Amino acid sequence: MSSSKFITTPFLNILLFTFTLFLCSLLYLFSSSFFTSSPFLNHQPLESSTKSHFEFCPSNYTNYCPCQDPIRQKRFPNRKWFRKERHCPESSERLRCLIPSPVGYQKPLPWPQSGTSFPEGVKGYVDALNRLLPVPLESGVIRTALDVGYGVASFGASLMDYDILTMSIAPSDEHEAQVLFALERGLPAMLGVLSTHRLTFPSRSFDMAHCSRCLVPWTAYDGLYLREIDRILRPGGFWVLSGPPINWRVNYKAWQTEPKVLENEQNLIEDLAMQLCWEKVAEGEQIAIWQKPTNHISCIHKFKTLRSPKICNSSDPDAGWYTKMTACIFPLLDVKDIHEISGGALEKWPMRLNTAPPRVRNENNDGFMLKDKTYIEDSRKWKRRVSYYAVMLKSLSSGKYRNVMDMNAGFGGFAAAMVNYPVWVMNVVPFDAKSNNLGIIYERGLIGTYMDWCEPFSTYPRTYDLIHAWGIFSMYMNKCSITDILLEMHRIIRPEGAVIIRDHEDAILKVKEITDQIRWNGTLVAGDKNGTFHSEMILVVDNTE
Repeated sequence: MSSSKFITTPFLNILLFTFTLFLCSLLYLFSSSFFTSSPFLNHQPLESSTKSHFEFCPSNYTNYCPCQDPIRQKRFPNRKWFRKERHCPESSERLRCLIPSPVGYQKPLPWPQSGTSFPEGVKGYVDALNRLLPVPLESGVIRTALDVGYGVASFGASLMDYDILTMSIAPSDEHEAQVLFALERGLPAMLGVLSTHRLTFPSRSFDMAHCSRCLVPWTAYDGLYLREIDRILRPGGFWVLSGPPINWRVNYKAWQTEPKVLENEQNLIEDLAMQLCWEKVAEGEQIAIWQKPTNHISCIHKFKTLRSPKICNSSDPDAGWYTKMTACIFPLLDVKDIHEISGGALEKWPMRLNTAPPRVRNENNDGFMLKDKTYIEDSRKWKRRVSYYAVMLKSLSSGKYRNVMDMNAGFGGFAAAMVNYPVWVMNVVPFDAKSNNLGIIYERGLIGTYMDWCEPFSTYPRTYDLIHAWGIFSMYMNKCSITDILLEMHRIIRPEGAVIIRDHEDAILKVKEITDQIRWNGTLVAGDKNGTFHSEMILVVDNTE
């Protein structure tokens, strides 16, 4: 028998092992190449990747809102509308691709043409509100307003005529994207819902809060949501409610609801308002208005005699980032006289914009002098810088920009310097910033929100015309991927929008590498010295041409 026809068992085992090892190596190389080359998966940070361009996401991501994705929301229970709250993807689940524009995308009409949709539908309503309010809308007393569940934001658009800046909030919707529609009209809006966490605003923010058929169960859960409105209303601020159950005696048939049901609902609201020490100042024409007290002197005895006084005494009233709501009342700051306004009186608009806000003045002597000096210097600095931006961005004065975001607002100096342009500014204050100045921003008559830029923002794609980012990348360099932050900026900026990134030179150079991959044609401009070893640089991306 020839030995060539047979292979010994040891030799066969070695041959099989070698062949198996070869196949495994090929399989590993193939799988590794496939997964790491996918533009849609977030594995290794792309700060150190090759300089190839990012690919575009599939077309079904055109209106993708990462933290309010309707598909993702279905994983969560719907009690208290929890499903509609922010539920952000983990870092490993973040998309690493560019959100595409819809086929045939056309940018919205420029302001003010964009804001005039349905003008007649709200005019009579706002006229009625103006007749009922104790102070005229045009008086400058009311400057910041919150509109809850606002439809197409025509209420906020109408208040623009009175120089009132309205922050409109609504949950994400698979069919009627209210927030998207409002922003395309050039009106302030963001995704938000009254659920389990506080709204992303500090205490004593708004001069007026408004709800017209907003379907919020105000008296449920021991009045949790109306107590949240109390937290964010400034002393002396107004709460406006219209629609059911207001004026139920006249409208119960049209609403197809039993009168007793509506009467009981209104009685519960009235009782809860009394617990909050609110005074009902007007009711008529299907509108009811309550006013928050300017201080709690007259309420102290009432709070003490309540069987179960619900006074908040442990948490920070200004906390508004993933902070659970509690069914309690935050006591207003102490005053010496019943006629004194807790926390300090605000100037009428527009004087309040450039007057040192009470939250600056109310520091102790040393703290006041330091903070006041910083505040004044900050305002002067941003006036100079915005003048410089206007030279770089020729379209700033032409009305091509309307929705503007300041990603690190500080005292709101950038927004204050922008007030002479036909824009509004969303002032974003990182929740863990060294100084929480969002309350100061509201006292200046500006609006904004808390944010963690390691997560996506609560808005739809293509909703801002201009993004200003000062010091953000230095702040977040060691917290999360700056690539994710830049991809988020790409998601929310309009295709013909502009971006101004101002930061230390080392941060800017890293950012420039990534913006090149995003296909942004950025120009580097020298900034001013900031008092440290590194000078500031400015990266300007202008897609308006």
